[in-house]
Amino acid sequence: MNVNVLEAGMTHSVEDGYVGFVRFEVEGHVRKYEMALQSKKGKDWGYSLLFLDGSGPEEQIEQVEEQLEEDDDLYFRLIGVARDALQPQQP
Repeated sequence: MNVNVLEAGMTHSVEDGYVGFVRFEVEGHVRKYEMALQSKKGKDWGYSLLFLDGSGPEEQIEQVEEQLEEDDDLYFRLIGVARDALQPQQP
């Protein structure tokens, strides 16, 4: 699966932990995706996968979801892109 990252961001606070996102496109898919991320301590990550610009074909988002579950390299690459965009906490 050929994934192209478009944008990423992340913040950190004591209350919420790490909260971030990665927006990306998949070659051959009609819609772009957003992966919303959350981790209290930056180790175990929860995520939600959404279409970025409105709804799209259910079978395509299921393909991406399956790929994220099976391909640790892709999963951790997307988390890494978001972590690289971590914004320092404002005083």
